[in-house]
Amino acid sequence: MLTRKQYELLVYIERHLKQTGFSPSFEEMKDALKLKSKSGIHRLISALEERGYLARRHHRARALDVLRLPDNMLSHDTPATAPPEADMPPGFKPNVIRGDFTQRLSGVRTANDAGAIQLPLHGRIAAGLPIEALRDTTSYIEVPLALLGPGEHYGLEVAGDSMVEAGILDGDTVIIRKGDTAENGQIVVALVDDTEVTLKRLRRRGNSIALEPCNVRHETRIFPADQVKVQGRIVALMRTY
Repeated sequence: MLTRKQYELLVYIERHLKQTGFSPSFEEMKDALKLKSKSGIHRLISALEERGYLARRHHRARALDVLRLPDNMLSHDTPATAPPEADMPPGFKPNVIRGDFTQRLSGVRTANDAGAIQLPLHGRIAAGLPIEALRDTTSYIEVPLALLGPGEHYGLEVAGDSMVEAGILDGDTVIIRKGDTAENGQIVVALVDDTEVTLKRLRRRGNSIALEPCNVRHETRIFPADQVKVQGRIVALMRTY
């Protein structure tokens, strides 16, 4: 599964290679994806390498090879949920779903008379290497009402081990209360550079925000405050044995 920005970058590199015979520069990729810094491009390329879509020939400039393409790049159909063209780099229409939660989410559904409701389950969120959470309006999870408070909620499946010391394991489902604020020390869904979404503990340090893992094998990442947007905070966790 690719994030929206990973998909956009892969499409852009593939088309640039076909048109010019060489890969685009980091500056060209940054401008095409409308990112603020080249660090976001570095993270996207590393993620595509790890997923087997790109290969980087080191010690050579403009040396990216596209190894494979996702299946939906072969389709000419763009669903109604695809991002508007105004948000896209010129010349292509990625067949993915916007990964932030600035739009209103689908409402909950009554599950039964036993004090439970069904919440929308919006894909997987990394608790290790950040990935963008993709919305899936066809999947739901049944949640006891006692776990919820006021506000809108949704579920996310956890991928990775960086929050294990907080009791959050790979494959768990976390219940998130939608919101754009959080207190220091709360575990939040954070959107970084408008490209990645990750589940981490939030710490404010002056004009910076630290996203802390709960696993000594993972490093804390620190960003300028304007590069991190809180998408919600964890209020419950569900696990299937």
